[in-house]
Amino acid sequence: MNLPKHLLPTTVVGSYPQPEWLVDRAMLSKVVPRTRMHAMWRLPAEHLEEAQDDATIVAIRDMERAGIDIVTDGEIRRESYSNRFATALDGIDDENPAIITARNGSQTPVPRVVGAVKRGRPVERRDMEFLRQHTDRAAKITLPGPFTMSQQAKNEYYADDEELAMAFAAAVNAEALDLERAGADVIQLDEPWVRNNPDLARRYAVKAINRALQGLTVPTVVHLCFGYAAVVPGSTKPAGYSFLAELADTSADQISIEAAQPRLDLGVLRDLSSKKIMLGVLDLGNPEVETAETVAERIRNGLKHVAADRLVVAPDCGMKYMPRPTAFGKLQAMCEAAATVRREIS
Repeated sequence: MNLPKHLLPTTVVGSYPQPEWLVDRAMLSKVVPRTRMHAMWRLPAEHLEEAQDDATIVAIRDMERAGIDIVTDGEIRRESYSNRFATALDGIDDENPAIITARNGSQTPVPRVVGAVKRGRPVERRDMEFLRQHTDRAAKITLPGPFTMSQQAKNEYYADDEELAMAFAAAVNAEALDLERAGADVIQLDEPWVRNNPDLARRYAVKAINRALQGLTVPTVVHLCFGYAAVVPGSTKPAGYSFLAELADTSADQISIEAAQPRLDLGVLRDLSSKKIMLGVLDLGNPEVETAETVAERIRNGLKHVAADRLVVAPDCGMKYMPRPTAFGKLQAMCEAAATVRREIS
């Protein structure tokens, strides 16, 4: 295991900007797709994997040059954080999606669940193997959480949504165990929808998350957020999570939250005293690169609520939507800030 030994290790939530030569970034900026969006890719199918490999190496090297301790593959091969894995499962019909209408009237195509949800084949194993081959740093890979996937699909097979979530959890678990064998040092589940539907989440989200993490021996993370800064303005984000303290009952080692853009009241972290906290300290709604001192002050604020040996430093989520020079500059500032505060507390 390659995990850093020093205090305040740095990481990313998962994604990093995909190059304009690889994806249509204008198309990407308009939607977080639940079904596949093949038109986003600029290259034909026969050249796509090689191009994604090349772009992944660029992302890894950028993270390393910025000073990130725990790197990812930048999620370069994904159209969104969830759709690549979710639509690859047996029992999912992605070709004939359902349409879900939100309260604001917007319509989103989502996959239909038409049979038993199972992981028929590895989905991200090659991604993890590729990442492991191209970095000697600690390596993290992310998966969509079972509760979130159950909320992003139309259930036409299971008796209820809880049964669907538990089926997704078993599929995630099979994948996660495979990713651990492939060299993952950290495995993260993205569960933003526990905040969108907290009442339903209180019924079975923790149960589903624990099933998804069953048997893993590497450190595990559950990530939640208020929505990408590119899509959800910070001014509309609340100062607290409607579902957070409940995650103390998960088997995850770390809880990842965004805190910079929504100006989160970090007093909420007292309910997670048994967990490490992966704290978002980069405001991705701000197009300017923060100074290292600005980021250092956010880290110091986090240390008022979380001991240094329980704090992991990260950006808020949605870095893929930023211009690459901005994303790189922000990561550099974050790593410099972490080093500054590390010296202060040593």
